[in-house]
Amino acid sequence: MLKKVSVALIVLSGICALAFNTALENENTAENIKEGNDEATELGMYEPIVVLELFTSQGCSSCPSADLLLEKTKKQFDKEVYALSYHVDYWNYIGWKDPFSKSAYAEKQRKYNIKFRNRSNYTPQVVVNGKEHFVGSSAGKMSSAINTYKKEKSENQLVTKEVHIVDGNLNYQYAIKGPIKGKNIRALIVLDQRTTSVKRGENRNRTLKNSNVVVAEKTVTLDVEDGSMTIAIPEIVNPTEKISLIVLVENNDYDITAAHKQQVERT
Repeated sequence: MLKKVSVALIVLSGICALAFNTALENENTAENIKEGNDEATELGMYEPIVVLELFTSQGCSSCPSADLLLEKTKKQFDKEVYALSYHVDYWNYIGWKDPFSKSAYAEKQRKYNIKFRNRSNYTPQVVVNGKEHFVGSSAGKMSSAINTYKKEKSENQLVTKEVHIVDGNLNYQYAIKGPIKGKNIRALIVLDQRTTSVKRGENRNRTLKNSNVVVAEKTVTLDVEDGSMTIAIPEIVNPTEKISLIVLVENNDYDITAAHKQQVERT
């Protein structure tokens, strides 16, 4: 009889322990879900951004219409849109060397197209927030993309301050809200506009107005929410020309999660 009671007590103890462990696991699971929800709440809580990166060239006959559309879009959606024009160098062989072109920008475009699983670069190409692309002269797709992304909250918020020029360098401070792990900060000097008389190539004898031209770019891995950076103003920029500082936050998959722009005062 004593043996039977002992066995019963052992079984009862096991049941109690199992119930306790199950309750503990449920509590831990609920806590993990709560933490996951809290983390999800932190993402996508800041104001929407629309960053349009146009890959273009003065040597490409299809590009002027895209250049004009980007400028028109910037004026129409000045507060919502960050308009950027990257001039690639792979059209220079035709006979006209685009003065704004850089091989680094063609390489940048190549990385995007690897992400999008495109076979090759093309112009004019617009990339939106690093997430999708289309032919840069398509007004319909441009409008659709803007309407979509201006409704999506951003993962980060970015502001710049103390922007000033010292010895040909543009210095500034930044402050970021939201998660920064695995992200970079990308600073751009953007030339407001310039008119060029093209003498050779596909656009020979045409006068082109290029706007929102990226003339310098610097990317640094983010490790602090508040910091300072310096980017050199290139010689191609004339002292009287208007420039802006545009700073972006992007993850390692080139998705853009924050943006801020500020016109640079030049004395």
